[in-house]
Amino acid sequence: MMKKLIACSAGLLMAGAASLAMAQVSPEDQIKFRKAGYSYMSWNMGKLKAQVIDGSVAYDQKQVEAAANAIAAIANSGMGALYGPGTEKSVGNQKTRVKPEFFTQKDEVAKVAIAFNQAANELAKVAAGGDKAAIAKAFGDVGKSCKGCHDQFRMD
Repeated sequence: MMKKLIACSAGLLMAGAASLAMAQVSPEDQIKFRKAGYSYMSWNMGKLKAQVIDGSVAYDQKQVEAAANAIAAIANSGMGALYGPGTEKSVGNQKTRVKPEFFTQKDEVAKVAIAFNQAANELAKVAAGGDKAAIAKAFGDVGKSCKGCHDQFRMD
């Protein structure tokens, strides 16, 4: 019982510390950090595309698996916290292309976010198996989930 109490207390303290740290991130930095996350994910999608779809780069199982894991890690990193108040418009030198609807259509945002997380997790799982056809399909599903969000919530 004592171990459960200690674990629960530690979890609450860490969650509180994470909330406090997030509260200190300015809207400008939130935009900068989320753009960096999406850029890193895009780079990894490009590596997968080159190796699995285009064949323009020799297939390397370890690189494919690492790229898929990076995408899944970003998908599961809690980037939604980087869409806080004040980030619905460009701030300072950080430009954003998020549409205002992103901040008002919470249910629809949740749907596209869940679809993305599921697709990214499936890609990581499939990539670990090394079946190029399955990886290509899972890669396409991630791309569709990205497009689903972009079509609804990203300005041109």
